[in-house]
Parts: sequence; C-alpha cells; structure tokens
Amino acid sequence: MSIQSVRSFFAEHAPDLEVLEHDTSTATVAEAARALGVAEGQIAKTLSLRAGERVILLVARGDARLDNRKYKAQFGTKAKMLPAAEVEEITGHPVGGVCPFGLAQPLEVHCDVSLRAFDEVYPAAGAPNAAVRIGTERLAALTGATWVDVVQD
Repeated sequence: MSIQSVRSFFAEHAPDLEVLEHDTSTATVAEAARALGVAEGQIAKTLSLRAGERVILLVARGDARLDNRKYKAQFGTKAKMLPAAEVEEITGHPVGGVCPFGLAQPLEVHCDVSLRAFDEVYPAAGAPNAAVRIGTERLAALTGATWVDVVQD
C-alpha cells in the first residue's frame, strides 16, 4: 500500500518520475547505494523525528550525521527519533521505505542543505526495495520542504 501511495503522489504531482523497484533491499543507505550504483551521499535518507509535540521528516544526504547543536538551534529541542513502532502509522511508510511522498497525513518536511552537494538524489519510495531518482531542488519543491542546516560538516 505504501509504495502505491507514492505512485499516486507522483501520478498527480510529477507524472514523469518513476518508482524504481529492486530485487534486493534498499532499506539502508549502504544497500541503496549498492543497488543504485551511486555514492552513499547521493542517497537521500528520510529521518522521522519528534520535535516537541510535532513529528517532522528530515531529508539529508545518506552519509550525513545529525549535529545535535545545530538541530536544537533550528528546532528548539533535542533530536528524538520516532519509535519504529510509530513510523508506519504516522508516515504511512515502513521503516526502510520512509520518504516525504504519499504520506498518510500532512507532516512538516525539511531538507538539509547537505543534499545540495548533488544535482540528483535517490530517496526511498515507500518500500524497503524502492527508490526514486529526483533533482534535489525538485524534491524540496514537490514536498513543500524548508531548507535547514542540521547535519555535521
């Protein structure tokens, strides 16, 4: 169902984009990079975080790590990952397939400036074996994302 919500999102908002399904897992950054034949940094990982009472999605380059100081300065609270048990319920996507497209409910989406190192990136597409190739700026525009700087330099 989750991959279908992503396909429906693209059919409505970006019919030229194609969900790439693989025979192998793309659930981790390393697996996705291997399957897609790209550098780990070019994988756009989507982190599900709780910022106070709200849930946010943060999309960052695959090889980046959160900078706790920057995150707290941006969001006013310490970074807390959403418990795995809540991820699919809130986002509509399983762990390993979380992306900012075709969400179960509207969520704040933020793209880290680290993504701008690449013209195109590969976020997941609603399943742990699916991804999409998309321009970095287009990713932010399609999801209504705000650009932030919250990963380590």
